[in-house]
Amino acid sequence: MLAGIPLKAALEAVLMVVDEPTTAARLAELLERPRKLVAAALAELAQEYDDQQRGFELRFVAGGWRFYTRAVCAPVVDRFVLDGQQARLTQAALETLAVIAYRQPVSRSRVSAVRGVNCDGVMRTLVQRGLVEESGTEPETGAYLYRTTHYFLERMGLRGLDELPELAPFLPEADDVEADSQEGSAIADAVAAAD
Repeated sequence: MLAGIPLKAALEAVLMVVDEPTTAARLAELLERPRKLVAAALAELAQEYDDQQRGFELRFVAGGWRFYTRAVCAPVVDRFVLDGQQARLTQAALETLAVIAYRQPVSRSRVSAVRGVNCDGVMRTLVQRGLVEESGTEPETGAYLYRTTHYFLERMGLRGLDELPELAPFLPEADDVEADSQEGSAIADAVAAAD
């Protein structure tokens, strides 16, 4: 029965209803076709959509394939779906998410230490939105550890964490950090002497 359905049509039909990126192996199993044939068909479909400049594209993200709105069409979709009301992450949530992404698995206390403020409420928000999840406990303290989810990768358009940008270009020069540290130490010494 499945053999009578054209492969590309079957792939399109399934990919229209998936909630998360789906692997070529899973699609091959579902459609009862060889994985190599399915992988080639997925790549061909992605290229066809690009060549035709369709309003959507087929992307390989977070270990699987899924349809996405083409970036140039995103404003139209945003306007239709959100009607001007966008639920964006706050600056605090973005900072917390960045700490988790680069230091995972990481405890709440470590995230708070890096940010310099309590992040409990922000962490709950990130967990509720499905961007962060618990990933065990720290052996020494028993504190819960957190990591980013596949949904995070999907929303960021990343295949994996190795595609996160390098932090080095965004960090201050070592001399600047040392000067700030010395200035801070001098101020702390002056305050201590005044007491």
